[in-house]
Formats: sequence, C-alpha cells, structure tokens
Amino acid sequence: MSLTPWKILGSKYLYRANGVALRVDQCEVPNGNIFEPYVIETGTWVNVIALTKDREVILVRQYRHGAGQVMLEIPAGVMDAEDESPLETAKRELSEETGYRSEKIIEIGKSYPNPATHNNLTYSFLALDAELIGQQHLDETEEIDVSLMPFDEFVMVAKNGDLPQALHITALFFALAYMERNP
Repeated sequence: MSLTPWKILGSKYLYRANGVALRVDQCEVPNGNIFEPYVIETGTWVNVIALTKDREVILVRQYRHGAGQVMLEIPAGVMDAEDESPLETAKRELSEETGYRSEKIIEIGKSYPNPATHNNLTYSFLALDAELIGQQHLDETEEIDVSLMPFDEFVMVAKNGDLPQALHITALFFALAYMERNP
C-alpha cells in the first residue's frame, strides 16, 4: 500500500495574530472523502538543555497559561524574524531568560511538536559549560525564576513526571542520546 498526501482543495484562515494562525483546509483524502482538518501555523521553536561546568542544568520556572500553572522548564522560545537560524534563537533565549551564555551549543535533534495539527519544527540544543554573564532580559509578559539542578537529579525529576512539558522531555532524550555517544 502506498500512502499519499491529501489533496488540498481550499484553505481558510480563522485567526491570524501574534505569530500564530489557525487555518482550516478542505482536503480530499485518498478514498475520495472530504475532510476539514485544522492546522495551527506558528514559528520554529527551540529548546535548550544548558549545563554549567559543574554539570548542573539551568532551569526556569514560569507560569504557563494554557496549563494554568507554574511549571519547571528548560530555556525555550520562538524563532524571531531577526534570528538568522535556530542556533541564534537558542543563544538568544538562553541569555534572555537566564542571563547565561555558552560558547559551545550543539544541535542535538529536531521534531514536529504535533504534525497532525501543527506545521512547525522544534529544534533541541545542548549548551555546554554555560556561564552566568549578566541579567535576564525578559519580555513584558515574562516572569521567570532561574535555578540550577545537578543533571542526574534533573533526569530523575523528568522520570518522576515533574518536567511536564513534552517537548522538553524530547530535548532531554536527545541530550541523553548525544551524551551517550559523546561522553
């Protein structure tokens, strides 16, 4: 059996603002039926597992409105128009959210957050030997607490379900795989 992409017969935008769009497509699926899936269009996302020279993970704690709670996370964000690459976004987000910088940031993986409904990619990075170089530079809606945690403890926190952001778990998986291949 050969799988084929759906034929898009038309598209309509229901919402466009703040770097996000909601689109409904009219599609003909291979069996001839018509289906109208929703697609969320958004920019490229980045996640950064940042480690200090002492092998501590740089973590952020912030309110996440969709979940309605304060969450423990890794530095992350959306690629801005002025960012030249996901790597530049990773450097910017690490610095803005935490005040830390790393001269050795490695792309360790990329994935679709949810290819059934989203059109964007998420890039995961590992930042090594990160150092505190200054203050946070937060957006007007951000309030972020920064903390450090030993890497092995961070892995246990994730295993226990206390790192609830799925894409951050993905970044941790990529980091563990990279570190296993490059001890």
